[in-house]
Amino acid sequence: MTDTASAPPGRRSYLKLATWIVLLLVLTGILLALGTWQVNRLHWKQDLIARVEARVQGEPQAAPGRVEWAAIDAADYEYRRVRTSGTFLHDDETLVYASTVLGPGYWVVTPLKMDDGSIVLVNRGFVPTDRRKVSTRAGGNPAGPVTVTGLLRISEPGGTLLRANVPGEDRWYSRDVAAIASAHELQDVAPYFIDADANANPGGLPVGGLTQVKFPNSHLVYAITWYALAAMTSGLIVYLLVFERRRRLSSTR
Repeated sequence: MTDTASAPPGRRSYLKLATWIVLLLVLTGILLALGTWQVNRLHWKQDLIARVEARVQGEPQAAPGRVEWAAIDAADYEYRRVRTSGTFLHDDETLVYASTVLGPGYWVVTPLKMDDGSIVLVNRGFVPTDRRKVSTRAGGNPAGPVTVTGLLRISEPGGTLLRANVPGEDRWYSRDVAAIASAHELQDVAPYFIDADANANPGGLPVGGLTQVKFPNSHLVYAITWYALAAMTSGLIVYLLVFERRRRLSSTR
């Protein structure tokens, strides 16, 4: 059996070319698959954005009650406009660190005891750092029955990518419904929270309606990039074949 090293120069050249062609074909196939995957992701993202925009702009629905809690997920429920009534438990409010268009500060997350006795956490809005104490914004805490309209949001367990919640020290970086409920010994709490609309609170605080409904959508750019790279590798295959053909023609003259 003749190995590549001992093969004639012409055959070594052919085997080398064949190896490069196979590798480039495999690479081209991978790049095309990645491009197609990004196209599929693009369609999925566009559909998601359309569904969320329809929810955000829709008429408020009744906030999901106990019978729906087990079925609540982001795909079918998040960003629905909802409405519910109850009484705020201001003594159990939680401040969650926030960075908004108004600057750094806190989300004021307050339990709302609903008419059926269950509780839902409501992100009433933003307060700047120098107004975190309740005494500086007592006028913005309504007593008695209220009606809340806003966007249903899914719990944010654990904290953020860079910072973990520390319930024992009352330091919160995400709106973790279960952890906040446990820290305040609240029972019968809905597994979601509500981002309140921009209804004017007495004294102007908290400031609601600051939910950012944005989804990064770079899938088209990624798809074009992968397809462009596939075109380049395909072009390289053609170049190698043309180069080899010319080399052989020149060697026969």
